[in-house]
Amino acid sequence: MNKTYFIGVDIGTQGARVALLDEAGKLISAHDQAFALTENSREEQSPQEWWEITSLLMEAVLNEARPSIDLSLVKAIAVTSTSGTIIPIDKDGHPLHAALMYSDQRSGEEAARCKAAAEENRIPGYRAFNTSSGLPKMLWFLDHFPEQAEKLSKFIHASDFITGRLCGEYAVTDYTNALKSGFDLHHLTWPEYLSGLGIRKEWLQEVKPSGTPIAPLRKDLAEKWGLPANVTVTTGMTDGCVSQVASGAVQPGQWNTTIGTTLVIKGVTRNEIRDETGAIYNHRHPEGYWMPGGASNTGADWVTKLFGNRDLAALNAKAAELIPTGLTAWPLLQKGERFPFFAPQAAGFWNEDWKEEELFAACMEGVAYVERYAYERIRELSGERVDRVFSAGGGSNSDVWLSIRSTVLQVPVQKMKNTSGAAGAAVLAASGTYYASLSEAAEAMIRPEKVVEPVPSMISNYEWGYCNFIVELKKRNIL
Repeated sequence: MNKTYFIGVDIGTQGARVALLDEAGKLISAHDQAFALTENSREEQSPQEWWEITSLLMEAVLNEARPSIDLSLVKAIAVTSTSGTIIPIDKDGHPLHAALMYSDQRSGEEAARCKAAAEENRIPGYRAFNTSSGLPKMLWFLDHFPEQAEKLSKFIHASDFITGRLCGEYAVTDYTNALKSGFDLHHLTWPEYLSGLGIRKEWLQEVKPSGTPIAPLRKDLAEKWGLPANVTVTTGMTDGCVSQVASGAVQPGQWNTTIGTTLVIKGVTRNEIRDETGAIYNHRHPEGYWMPGGASNTGADWVTKLFGNRDLAALNAKAAELIPTGLTAWPLLQKGERFPFFAPQAAGFWNEDWKEEELFAACMEGVAYVERYAYERIRELSGERVDRVFSAGGGSNSDVWLSIRSTVLQVPVQKMKNTSGAAGAAVLAASGTYYASLSEAAEAMIRPEKVVEPVPSMISNYEWGYCNFIVELKKRNIL
């Protein structure tokens, strides 16, 4: 039986990746390449370099796949990239400035203006504008380059630039990219207060659900790469949301925890979660659900910084014999926490006299306690159940840590196979062109590598450990 194939493109902060999957989620080929980073790459990057590298990776992936599959059966392409990165373009799609990266801190004054305007106008939804948001970067560009205003055709996002290069259409974006650019996800419109900030409506894109078909692949690219003329390019999705897709957490009650440098939790609810602290914010699901989530300053950075030159396999083996440890630690390595609670004064803690295997195990437990607090807060605010947790990121590579987390959370934790952003983008491409929905595409294309269940004999000890952790946070005036 002939298969159908989908391509996902991921433009990250440090490099790009392209992946080719079939309709069952099997990875056929994937290639990646790093960008030539400079000292100011956290502020500005070249969109043209992204495109040149993407083109090379497309050729590499398709050339590798050509002997084993029929490229005429490639059906769709979708792109993911960082949220909050903005590119001003002219009417021909040429950048008027380098990409203003989400990590660019120069728009602090503009962010304060955006936040004040959103709150003054009582905008439902996202108001917590900061320097990582897209809207302040638009204002920063206009403030610093007013002479470019008459040349400006659109403000677009990072994934939109590659999408535009693929199909020639730059005037369309998706719900997830538009959120931090000020789009009202409740009324599905650009709000009036943006004009008061100096943002003209003609500079803003049409906004559609992620995975919506936009246009066919450019004819010259189809011929160059040996692809059919009817390959469809769809709207994209931000990197955090597409990682959630790749994990399989796409239906109500399903949640994904990614433990990398930080801990990021995203899930699906039927109703919007309203959090007045701003720690939790909501994206819009292509099927009309909500995709709430938040990012903690707690994560797995402590593994490298505290145990970087140690034998991690040996430490995991020793930790397996110690858990539950009965120790209380919080491996927060920077000052301040933003999720699941806002505490700018917070500082991590542990006992310097512990043996290194005790510290290693206690830190894994501490992160699990933060994760549990997050899910308890989510349940409280949403009134909805958390049925299961999918797991991604480097923290998922430790079976001991997966077991700790499952037992602390008292739900199964599933580690998935293809959790790259490019794989998630390929699933997104399939959702609007081959399957009836994102839920259907995920069900068909995403498979668990392993499922870890709570350990019954450890549950009571971890209940005690979690309570002690909360007490310690209260003692330190963090909660």
